[in-house]
Amino acid sequence: MEFSREVHHPGLDISHLKNLLTIDNLTSLCASISTATPSSKNEGDIYCIWGAFNLRRDEIRNGVRYALVDCPHALAWTITYDETRQNLIVHCTIDKTHQDPDFTESIHAFVSDWSNGMSKALQQ
Repeated sequence: MEFSREVHHPGLDISHLKNLLTIDNLTSLCASISTATPSSKNEGDIYCIWGAFNLRRDEIRNGVRYALVDCPHALAWTITYDETRQNLIVHCTIDKTHQDPDFTESIHAFVSDWSNGMSKALQQ
């Protein structure tokens, strides 16, 4: 399943976006993440709305991809910037095509929390 949300943000600098998206900053960028403890630049542990997970962070072409390494649903999300349309995109996936409605709703909330948090962070 895929979930996404776009926010218009003209002129966003991709290197600034990548620098903002550190494991240390996750709790200030997404209300669904309670704690984030980096063990390196690209690995750490988080506690979020679904519990405790090992996290992997990878810089990709126009942003950052995160994966909950030990998640039974292979949940991963990206925060990227579409330079042509000037939109910040929050995209989340799991490895199932059908899922419990409560879990699906929690993923929608997670994506929404990311979208809202990024909008606030980029206005500063």
